Amino acid sequence: MNLDETQRAAQAQFDRQAASYGSTHILNDVSDVESALHGFAASELDPALDIATGAGHTAVHLAGRGLDVTAADVSAAMLEQTERLASERGVRLRTSRHPAEELPYADGSFGLVTCRVAAHHFSSAPSFLAEAHRVLRPGGWLMVIDGSAPDDAPEAEEWIHRVEKLRDPSHGRFLTPSQWRAAATAAGFDVTRCECTPFKQPDVEWYFRTAATSDANRTQVLDLIENAPEEARRVFHLGREDGRIVWWWPRLTLLAQRREVAKPPVET
Repeated sequence: MNLDETQRAAQAQFDRQAASYGSTHILNDVSDVESALHGFAASELDPALDIATGAGHTAVHLAGRGLDVTAADVSAAMLEQTERLASERGVRLRTSRHPAEELPYADGSFGLVTCRVAAHHFSSAPSFLAEAHRVLRPGGWLMVIDGSAPDDAPEAEEWIHRVEKLRDPSHGRFLTPSQWRAAATAAGFDVTRCECTPFKQPDVEWYFRTAATSDANRTQVLDLIENAPEEARRVFHLGREDGRIVWWWPRLTLLAQRREVAKPPVET
């Protein structure tokens, strides 16, 4: 498996920290996935591919809905967590190890491709979208959930980028809703939903522990929080509760459908 520098950094980070992403992690709450896929029957989405599955929370949820699921990740340790969670929940799925930008599947293999709170680690969002489009059958669906920042808040977007890069150096960059919409459209999708909703995050110390943030970087993040610009304070609802620093993410949900292939004209 040939990985670029960004992919290797993500692999190393999540191999190290896989144990922190078990059943007690905030991603274990899959209400965001349930909301995004509300109203779909399993037959409309089957089979499914969960890219950058992490500890498998989304993949296991989909398997529990009766879908035939492939859970993929670049980290072998994360895939072990996925298999453990699937066993605990009594569901079956298969795992596959590869990066998000190179999918080892035939064209039109899936009815649903999902990616949840992971795309900000990818080396190329356009490559991921192009590959997702390729492996989806015509009319298949893409669901992406990730952190984001409002289109009209560049100062807040730059602030969260600096915070996340210090907290976890394997972080790439959050995309804004308009960036996701434009990239998905360019890749051949019709976007039916692309919006952000506030999502309360655990306190900053939890974030540090999850990413094993170095002491030096913790100090810098705390300084950025202390001196955050007003736009960042407003967008991320920075505050304190019982002495703990808390914040809210703008959580982006993208739902898009692969365009049907146009039929050739009938000759008369």
